[in-house]
Amino acid sequence: MKELTQSLRLSPSEIPNRIYGVENWAGGYFGVSEQGCLTVHPTRNPLMGVEVVSLIQTLLQRKVKPPFLLRFPQILDTQIKELHEAFRSSIAEYNYGARHRGVFPMKVNQKRSVVERLMAAGHRYEYGLEVGTKAELAAALPLSLHPNALLICNGVKDRRYLEWAMLSAKIGKNPILVLEEVSDLKKISEVSTALRMQPTLGIRVRVFSRGAGKWEESGGETSKFGINTIQLLDCLKVASDQEMMRHLKMLHFHIGSQITDIRRIKNAIKEAARVYAKVHKMGFPIEYLNVGGGLGVDYDGSRTASDCSVNYSMQEFANDIVYTINEICLSENVPPPTIVTESGRAVAAHHALFIMNVIRTLNPGLGGSEIDPSKVDSEVVREMMDLYKDVNPKNFREYYHDALQHREELQSLFNLGYLNLQNRAHGEWLFWQICRKAIKYSRSLKERPEEFIDLENILASKYLCNFSVFQSAPDSWALDQLFPIVPITRLTEEPTERATLCDITCDSDGQIDKFVDLRDVKQALELHGVNSEPYYLAIFLTGAYQESLGMNHNLLGAVNEAHFLVDDAGRPHIDKVIRGESLGQVLATAGYSSQDFMERLTGMAQNAETQSKITAEERESLIESFQSALDSYTYLED
Repeated sequence: MKELTQSLRLSPSEIPNRIYGVENWAGGYFGVSEQGCLTVHPTRNPLMGVEVVSLIQTLLQRKVKPPFLLRFPQILDTQIKELHEAFRSSIAEYNYGARHRGVFPMKVNQKRSVVERLMAAGHRYEYGLEVGTKAELAAALPLSLHPNALLICNGVKDRRYLEWAMLSAKIGKNPILVLEEVSDLKKISEVSTALRMQPTLGIRVRVFSRGAGKWEESGGETSKFGINTIQLLDCLKVASDQEMMRHLKMLHFHIGSQITDIRRIKNAIKEAARVYAKVHKMGFPIEYLNVGGGLGVDYDGSRTASDCSVNYSMQEFANDIVYTINEICLSENVPPPTIVTESGRAVAAHHALFIMNVIRTLNPGLGGSEIDPSKVDSEVVREMMDLYKDVNPKNFREYYHDALQHREELQSLFNLGYLNLQNRAHGEWLFWQICRKAIKYSRSLKERPEEFIDLENILASKYLCNFSVFQSAPDSWALDQLFPIVPITRLTEEPTERATLCDITCDSDGQIDKFVDLRDVKQALELHGVNSEPYYLAIFLTGAYQESLGMNHNLLGAVNEAHFLVDDAGRPHIDKVIRGESLGQVLATAGYSSQDFMERLTGMAQNAETQSKITAEERESLIESFQSALDSYTYLED
């Protein structure tokens, strides 16, 4: 790695962007100081940057231990402003005759602090909410929304869900009940009659077009929710027959989450706008065209239509939606609808940053020391010693292949009982040293053989980190989602290691072995050697979905959380600290109550004392230790 970095001739200031791509995916919210420390700029003001390491030191002084989730609520403010101003600009540019109304899908991040901040930031834009379950509706009802903000009620609905949604109108909300199938109309009619209320309705319609990327199956004609155009006509007829025609105000479409290609968006919006125009011409007073979510996040900074990027900006997204709907409405001679968007990922992803500390490093094939030839009594090991001594830039490929053959012979001899453990260990040590030399020499080739690229990935170090992939970056495990990962210090220092990251769960899937790269996906991440100083890594863009999907695998719970604000002078302030789940809290989720835990263990300790296995003092110490353990952090604290 050292030779590779030197061959690229990177200056210290080039390392953060050339190796980690910070300027490509950070969106102006993160940077690097002259001292090589990661900085955060919550308002995108380059003069209001704060070193993340100083925030961590503040938390450590308060006895808040890693891993941490750091939130920057001002980033939510900035993203909300950018989204709405993008649509305002487009509406003005294309002389669009209606408005844009945004809503936040609660499934993206249901945390109360996040949702309340979004509602406050979006108040002047009449920003609303989208809910998909009874629980999300219940969470939304007490929240303070703008009087004109929409409350979009999606998902499968039972009678109670419908009652709550309709009754929310009596406490100042503007609910729109979206039909997912034709039979929903009958149930809604019964509930509205019983409540003597007239609900505002929407219909979710499947379009033929769908998005692109990992989540493209969530849209299109085979998507989970919504009705096709055949069923749409049936639904419109039933609504007309039941005299609910005047209550139908919205058509809802969703072509997929994290749409990577702007062309897919254009095609889907064109189809949705055409459906709207035809339905409006049939006499239905549609006011809102809900184009769903899909606004993507550029996770790798490549600005391409790859799975982890997008080939468009937020402004381009708004322009294409407004322009396309406007053109079709003009051609069909129908009034333009109010455009509703449910962009959640793009609003929330940037605001949260996950920080983990490296516990130790594991280096495949390392250990031991130089071998004393006089102590080797195996011919195959002697031959490997010669290979190790004589390998050079001209013969490294041939000698590497010889080493592979010798290693197989070494294993066979050991299995047959002709080789002792010491000689096997000597042979293994020599094999990995030959591999490392071969990798070094292979880097000088103009066309590097694939086998040495693969070998370098195999020999990457493993950095054991204090976190759970399943809790804090579940999409990395479940969907191979790439998140930018960067050290928070030493960023102008030449990295000397290539590594994959392992968590502390007892699960082989608890690792991250694919990393962001501008042109490809890296199989290992360039990192620094770990010394006596703490070494922290940051996982970026985790504010969308990761907390909602996180699981207590191996009973590792939610992490410590801190909210930071930066004032006009560029000084950071802790807004709040939320302690992570304790051992007792996580045990309770699995059915182990703290009371039962203490009663049983106290009984065991007392029995041990009765049988003279422990003293009274030891019993008291054990019970005290058990009690304190219930209040402890589930992650490593040393």
